[in-house]
Amino acid sequence: MLLEFKNIILEMIARGVSLETTIERICLEMEARVPGILCVITTVKGGAPCDLTCPLSGINGLTAITDRDLEDRLASCPPSALVQEASTKAENQELAWVDLMDFVPPVGFKSCWPAPVLSGNRLVAMVKFYHWENRDPTDLEQEAANASVHLCLIAIERHERVLERQRLAYTDSLTGLPNRARFNEFLKEKSMQENRISGILLADIDNLKLVNDTFGHAAGDALIQLVGSRISAIMTAENTFRLGGDEFAIVISGEAPIDLAAKAHKILVAIKPPAECGGHVIFPAVTLGGAYREHESDLSQLRQNADIALYHAKERSRGQYVEFHPDLGTALTRRTRDIRDVSVALVEDRIDVHYQPIIRLDTREIVGFEALCRMTTASGQITAAANFHEATKDAHVAAELTERMLLRVAQDVRNWLDRGLPFQHVGINLSAADFQNGNLEQRLCTVFANAGVPLKHIVLEVTESVYLSQRDYAIAEEIKGLRTKGMRVALDDFGTGFASLTHLLTVPVDIIKIDKSFVHRMVPGDSATFIIEGLVAIAKNLGIGVVAEGIETSSQAEQLVAMGCELGQGFLYSKAVNRTAAGALIESPGHK
Repeated sequence: MLLEFKNIILEMIARGVSLETTIERICLEMEARVPGILCVITTVKGGAPCDLTCPLSGINGLTAITDRDLEDRLASCPPSALVQEASTKAENQELAWVDLMDFVPPVGFKSCWPAPVLSGNRLVAMVKFYHWENRDPTDLEQEAANASVHLCLIAIERHERVLERQRLAYTDSLTGLPNRARFNEFLKEKSMQENRISGILLADIDNLKLVNDTFGHAAGDALIQLVGSRISAIMTAENTFRLGGDEFAIVISGEAPIDLAAKAHKILVAIKPPAECGGHVIFPAVTLGGAYREHESDLSQLRQNADIALYHAKERSRGQYVEFHPDLGTALTRRTRDIRDVSVALVEDRIDVHYQPIIRLDTREIVGFEALCRMTTASGQITAAANFHEATKDAHVAAELTERMLLRVAQDVRNWLDRGLPFQHVGINLSAADFQNGNLEQRLCTVFANAGVPLKHIVLEVTESVYLSQRDYAIAEEIKGLRTKGMRVALDDFGTGFASLTHLLTVPVDIIKIDKSFVHRMVPGDSATFIIEGLVAIAKNLGIGVVAEGIETSSQAEQLVAMGCELGQGFLYSKAVNRTAAGALIESPGHK
């Protein structure tokens, strides 16, 4: 009889039936096979009773046995005492016997046979046989109790192993926080509940790559742990998830209204204090994006909106918080479209270089060119880079564009040199992604060396936003290395970004290019005129060259010459032209 009982329960355990269902079946099978008993099993976690299993067996009045009754009873007889008593009885091959007359009088039971379930010295459950009369257990009851205890232990230990595997599967090993898998599961669970999640914040650690590259991955790991602990201390660990790499998610639950901006501000403030990470003092910072859950939106849409907000925060507001609004989604759609169009154009060889002449203003002599990327559309229209600028923010696309431009420029410059055409340099624009891809110096040197082009003919044009706003000292160091190889560096669109005159003392550049917005405002009495005049004088004293962009009228050219500006470019002289036209411009008499 007991062998059949054991097989039934062991098969349930092997099939992975839930612990609750398995223990309930143990009770039912015991009551069916051992006459005159009621079987109750209480599982214990951390020394405290938690789950009461009592199938009732059709006996009326058993509601008198409650979780609270068991908690009170075990409180008067702590688990440690039960374990000690069980150990003592085990020496005499007997089970513990406790008279529970005072515990169950409303039901009419007279006695109880409790058998502790021990995992090592840890009490994990209690199996209890209740009797209608005050008597000792029979041999069958003792054998049944032993079998129940053994099967309970197998079921509970298997359940604990399953829970531990789940914990490991859902836990980030570095921070101890719930991981991406748990985040996805959490959202799936909450999607079944109405209005339980009000918003999501996504956090991205600033400059983690720089920390890894400078101080080593041990410092980077310590930084990740620090950020995770500081966020979870404010937002609770249960609602804070490490999604991987340098990204965290914070789920905000509760009824609306909630103030995501206020919560984001608390996180930004908490992250800021400097800390020692891997033996180095680091000033941590994060960038945040967030989104509210709209009444009509599901949680997958909420997550996507938070992703869009974080993307824009990383692009334009590092170290700050950006909240989602529909216009951000439009910008992301535009970027996706641009990336797709440029990727196809690269495959179909519709990306090429055009050249705008750089002129000596007093003689109109061509001294060089700025190489500009152009894409021919499927319909045959040539479009400027400004129309697909968003694509250059994608690291992969930017790398392919730059590689294509470098190869074409190297070939053209070699051709002009072979023909003996007189010119000084060609400027090539670089994006932030070009620096982030790594090995920029090697790639540049290799391309021009293979084409036999001396690096003195190359000027690298870098915008202020790339050079100065990224807070990435590695970019400045790489630019210094490029200059030591013989290339010159121009600070493009000067005056529109983050640069100031003090940067000219510390930033290694050879040329500044005054943005066309200043040139277009050169009218008597306008402050732009005084700014350009002062800037030209300062740059000349510092030994830095100046190129004025966007010159469209003879009046503008004359004013710039009067100010001492020597070089310029703009539609007054020429728009950007293809390589054949560029060569013809140099060959023309006086190449003016």
